[in-house]
Formats: sequence, C-alpha cells, structure tokens
Amino acid sequence: MITVRYFAAAAEAAGVDTEPLPSGSADEVRAAMIGAHPAIGAVLGRCALLADGVRVEGSDDVPPGATLDVLPPFAGG
Repeated sequence: MITVRYFAAAAEAAGVDTEPLPSGSADEVRAAMIGAHPAIGAVLGRCALLADGVRVEGSDDVPPGATLDVLPPFAGG
C-alpha cells in the first residue's frame, strides 16, 4: 500500500485529503484514483505525481510504503 496525499483542486475532486491505495506503476495508481473518485479524472491529467519527492509518470514504480503527492498546477508568483 501507499499513502496518497491530494492537494488543492485534486483534493476537492477526490473529496479526501489522503487515502491508502495499492502500490504499482504511476499509471496503475492513476487508474486506482480514478476508479475510487471518478471526478478526479478531469483534474488528474494536469497534476504532477511525486513519490517521496521524486516525480513519477507512466511505468515508473510507486513502491510499497511510499507517499504519493498529487499536485495540480499552482498559480502565483
């Protein structure tokens, strides 16, 4: 399992700030997020995924025990 932390618009779309999900590739974790929270699909494509602070995408591994941050683009300067 991993701990997923949602921020800003991602948290709003998911309806939760944090949750456990199965580990796997970044694509597999994205699919699990959408399966659990269909509304997040509209936001997720614009989000960066960081596993323990390192950006992951596609087939990149999100190992068991990792914390995955789901970060939508932020405005500001």
